[in-house]
Amino acid sequence: MREFIVEADGGSRGNPGPAGYGSVVADAATGQTLVERAEYIGIATNNVAEYKGLVAGLRAARELDPTASVRVRMDSKLVVEQMSGRWKIKHPDMKPLAAEAARIFPASQVTYEWIPRERNKHADRLANEAMDAGKRGEQWSPSASTAEPAARATTAGPPEPSGPHGDAAAGAARARAALAGARDDTTPSATPMSGAPLQGRGELRAQPAETRGSTTSHTPRHPSGDAATSEADRRAARTVAAATGTATPAERKAPTVGWGAAPDMGAPATFVLLRHGETPLTPQKRFSGSGGSDPSLSDAGREQAERVAAALAARGTIQAIVASPLARTRQTAGAVAARLGLDVTIEEGLRETDFGAWEGLTFGEVREHYPDDLNAWLASPRAEPTGGGESFTATARRVAAARDRLIAAYAGRTVLLVTHVTPIKSLVRLALGAPPESLFRMELSAASLSAVAYYADGNASVRLFNDTSHLR
Repeated sequence: MREFIVEADGGSRGNPGPAGYGSVVADAATGQTLVERAEYIGIATNNVAEYKGLVAGLRAARELDPTASVRVRMDSKLVVEQMSGRWKIKHPDMKPLAAEAARIFPASQVTYEWIPRERNKHADRLANEAMDAGKRGEQWSPSASTAEPAARATTAGPPEPSGPHGDAAAGAARARAALAGARDDTTPSATPMSGAPLQGRGELRAQPAETRGSTTSHTPRHPSGDAATSEADRRAARTVAAATGTATPAERKAPTVGWGAAPDMGAPATFVLLRHGETPLTPQKRFSGSGGSDPSLSDAGREQAERVAAALAARGTIQAIVASPLARTRQTAGAVAARLGLDVTIEEGLRETDFGAWEGLTFGEVREHYPDDLNAWLASPRAEPTGGGESFTATARRVAAARDRLIAAYAGRTVLLVTHVTPIKSLVRLALGAPPESLFRMELSAASLSAVAYYADGNASVRLFNDTSHLR
């Protein structure tokens, strides 16, 4: 039986916006390109364009040989997982396209595989050519295409790993790419990888759970730049070498903790942590936990939710969504779920701290009315807010229990947790093994993204913290 490889991609400049797709059919045995298809499709979303690219590629393959087996390779995790039957298709624009794609070949003749974007350059270039042609008021022409030569040129060397911040597969790929350069570098860099001591002294001030930031923020400095990144990659590469038996004698003497741990424990459970969008209380910097009015998102918060949803849809690595039961998190999660075609699971353990009598008050108002209780709360994680609220110790215990349940349920998968300031800070603090007072030294913005990966041996790695680039 003849075998084809179909690579497809689609894009939208605006999502939704001017959109196009590209498809390539190649002979699996020789790698020879047999057919190129591309088309400008007008205003559409990224996902619709990707599905149209898939349909075009499968149709082109069927025209060549309807009895062939087909391996579809795409960098859209959404399309691959949905067409493989592992994810539900809920979006009304994608259901008919998925059904159309499924009818072109019998299911037994088609398999789907996710590939990194840099391995899909040919189809990606075709999609961009189609969008460029549409911008000129034209349709794409095969005679003017430079997609295949460009794809070959950009993949001549080892591909640069891709993926969102916090994506474990991309990190592992980057480590393997650095393996060759790690052979002659068995001495750790003198560049410090930990934070410098805090500069200065002063009163620690809490970030209220519904604020944009702390009233006072002391931020450790960390090295940045190519040197630090290179060293981190080299150390990761040495770990890969130890796991695969290719380490040098000097590398095998490395400590068996941290980067030196030899076992390959497989893909971690990666939690992408999303703080909900703004509510009316957020700009006023008021405490808003699980014991207050349970406010909904403001107009600004809904816009933030849509922006982060678009960013996560473009990345395409989220496999499940779990949210706190409060209204603002459910609304934020719903915006993302609508883009990704996923359901939202509610986890009670991800709710915000109960701030007791402080709910709805600013930090200054709490200072004015409950100064002794506030001082005690700032001094001890076991202290409760006035009126029998929840201490940070109790919150951390609850969040850790939820974390453990989710790690067991989503082992090896990338999951979006839509939650609040204190649960996210607690997850990061626990992953770092940092003291409770570190909660007061973290800035966490509305609709920000953070990420923590959890490995089979119980260790964790913080991959990202307070990313707001999607909001700019």
